[in-house]
Amino acid sequence: MSIKVLVVDDSLFMRRLISDMLSSEPGIEVIDTARNGAEAVAKIPKMKPDCVTLDLMMPGWDGLTTLKNIMNQCPTPVVILSAHSQKDADITIKCLEEGAVGFVLKPSGELSLDIEKIKDQLTREVMAASKVEIPRLKSLILTKAEAPKRKLMGLHKIIVIGASTGGPQTLGGILFSLPGNFPLPILIAQHMPTIFFSESLGTHLNSICQLPVTVAKKGEIIQAARVYLAPGGFHMTLEQDGKDTFICLREGEPDSLSPSIDMTMKSVAQTWGDNAVGIILTGMGNDGLEGMRAIKEAGGQTIVQDESSLIFGMPRVVIEAGLADRVLPASEMATAILDSASEERETESEKDARE
Repeated sequence: MSIKVLVVDDSLFMRRLISDMLSSEPGIEVIDTARNGAEAVAKIPKMKPDCVTLDLMMPGWDGLTTLKNIMNQCPTPVVILSAHSQKDADITIKCLEEGAVGFVLKPSGELSLDIEKIKDQLTREVMAASKVEIPRLKSLILTKAEAPKRKLMGLHKIIVIGASTGGPQTLGGILFSLPGNFPLPILIAQHMPTIFFSESLGTHLNSICQLPVTVAKKGEIIQAARVYLAPGGFHMTLEQDGKDTFICLREGEPDSLSPSIDMTMKSVAQTWGDNAVGIILTGMGNDGLEGMRAIKEAGGQTIVQDESSLIFGMPRVVIEAGLADRVLPASEMATAILDSASEERETESEKDARE
């Protein structure tokens, strides 16, 4: 059965280009188009599309307003089509907070004659979005659960989290639940196309979390009780110089998944060994599989989001490879992270006595 798609864009030319591009893909059927948000919201209950592609900048209702109305009146998986500017990035992050499944960048602005460049990416996002069940879709709208209090220790450990589609929303709920005195550094490799989007996500997370959240900078020394978000379009790794661990950034190759979760996690495994705690959240594909393998082989701890993930792709491959120490819903992730910082660390003398 074909995936039914409704294309929403104020430009007739773009509606035709996007419709033709998606319709040329086996298994996808563009059942209709809409020229504005109000028209889209009126059509969705009648057409019952599996997925909506939604232009961000439209006269009247913009993409964010349209999305809110869709989620309130007729919840449907939505993929946002965004331009590259900081303003578009800010609004796109807000759309993810309001329930959008994912987003794709138009290659050259609002009127992209070269829209074919993103055909593969848009097709993947539409196919993934179409499989999202409505209850899971509603869970994207940020929910925050208070984690239980713990006696936190100043352990020499590090948390590294990898996420893709559905990640920004899931990260918000997890980080919100961590207390301001959480003592460990946290690294996040969230797939993002450009630094604009990482900066917008970092600003949002920083506004809702007690821990400081910043976009990682080259040469920055890792400090306790801080959250470092890898910049979009760059791969983040770590190097050690004496007692200090500092951040290295390398620009990602065109069309590559970046930031690479595998590269960050492998680097953490090399520099922190059995003091690393790796976490894989929602997302398509298998990025993070080899990184979690490296953490596991180094003696670190591995935690994976369960089938409640928006997209149970990246978590599933880690589980199937037998690399997950714990499999948990997102609502229990903060508690698991707190557990990592509340375990009594064995002294060398205690370790020698035990052995």
